Amino acid sequence: MNGQTKNLALATWAFAISFWAWNMIAPLAVRYAEAIDLDSTEKSILIATPVLVGSVGRIPAGALTDRFGGRVMMTILLLITAPVVVLVAVAGNMDSYALLLVFGFFLGIGGTTFAVGIPFVNAWYEPSRRGFATGVFGAGMGGTALSSFFTPRFVEWFGYFATHLIIAIALVLTAALVWAQMKDSPQWSPNREKVMPKLAAASKLAVTWQMSALYAVAFGGFVAFSTYLPTYLKDVYDFDLAGAGSRTAGFAIAAVICRPIGGTLADKIGPRTVASVAFAGAAVMAVVEVFQPPAEIPAGISWVLMAGFLGLGTGGVFAWVARLAPPAQVGSVTGIVGAAGGLGGYFPPLVMGATYNEADHSYTVGLLLLCVVAALALVYTLFGIKKKPEERTAAA
Repeated sequence: MNGQTKNLALATWAFAISFWAWNMIAPLAVRYAEAIDLDSTEKSILIATPVLVGSVGRIPAGALTDRFGGRVMMTILLLITAPVVVLVAVAGNMDSYALLLVFGFFLGIGGTTFAVGIPFVNAWYEPSRRGFATGVFGAGMGGTALSSFFTPRFVEWFGYFATHLIIAIALVLTAALVWAQMKDSPQWSPNREKVMPKLAAASKLAVTWQMSALYAVAFGGFVAFSTYLPTYLKDVYDFDLAGAGSRTAGFAIAAVICRPIGGTLADKIGPRTVASVAFAGAAVMAVVEVFQPPAEIPAGISWVLMAGFLGLGTGGVFAWVARLAPPAQVGSVTGIVGAAGGLGGYFPPLVMGATYNEADHSYTVGLLLLCVVAALALVYTLFGIKKKPEERTAAA
C-alpha cells in the first residue's frame, strides 16, 4: 500500500518525541530529590505521576482516534504537551514539589500518543504484517531512552530551563510535520459512534481484558524500570545522574530493539509463544537482580536481558491485539490495553519506593514481587487464554 513506510516512520518519530517529553521528570528525579529534600516515597510518587495520566488518558485517546483519525489526534496531543513541558521547568526552578506534581500530572498527556499510533499504523498494514508494523511503531518508546540519556546532558550543556524549551519546540515542530505529511490509511474510515458506548462495547470483548492483563506486565515492567532505574542505580550502585541516565538509556534501547523483533516473531511463530518466552525470561532476570550482581558487566548484562524480554513481550502482546480485535474497535481496544500497560508501570515505582531497604541499599521485596507477577503472566499466557477461531484463521 502506497505510503506505508512514510506514515509508519512519521508515527514512530511522533511517538518517540512525545515519550521523551513524557519521561522528562524521571531522569532528573535525583536532582529534584536533593533540591526539595524528598524521601524515597515522595520521589517515587513524583516519578509515577506522569505515568498515571499517560495510562488512563489512552482510553479516550484511542476511542477518539477511531473517530477523528491518527493525523488529527497526534497533532493535537503533541501541541498540548509542549507548553506543559515548559511549565514543569518553571515548577522545577521554583523548587515546588506541589507544582511538579500538578504539571507532571498533565505531562502524562504525552504518553497517550501510543493509543493513537497503534490503530493508525494497524490500518496501513495487512493482517499478516501488523505484528511487524505495531512492533516498529512501538519502538518509538525509545523516546524514554533518548530522555534518559540526553535530558541530564542537555541540562549540563544548555541549562535546566533551556532543556525543557528545546523539547517543547521539538514537539511543536513535530506536530507541524505530522499535520503536513502524515495521512490516515485509505482503508481507515471514521467510527462515529459515541465514545462512551464504544468504550463500553470494547470493554465487553474478552480480548480487551486478556491482553490488558498481559500488557500490564510487559509494558508496565518496561515503563516502571525506564522511569525508576536512574533512582535504583543511584541507590544500589551510587551512580551519578549522567551515569545512571546512560545505563537507563541502554536498558530502554534494548527493549526498543526487541519490540519489533517480538512483533515480527509473533507473525511467524505466534504471539503466545513470544509472550511466554518474554514472561519466563523476565521472571528469571528479576531473581538475578535480587542478588545485586556487581556493577557494569554482570549487572549490565542482566538488565539488558530483562529489557530484551520485556521488549519481546510488548511486541508479542500487541501483535495478539492486532489479530483478535475487531477492525472498527482497534482504537478503543488499544486505548484500554494501553492504559492497562501504563498502569502496570505506575504502581511498581511506588512499590519500589515503599519497600526500599535503605540500610542495605536493597530492593529485594520489589524484585521478588516482579518475579511472582511475571510467573503468573506466564501461566495465564499458556493456559488462561483459549485459542479463538479468529486467531486460528489469522495464523493460517
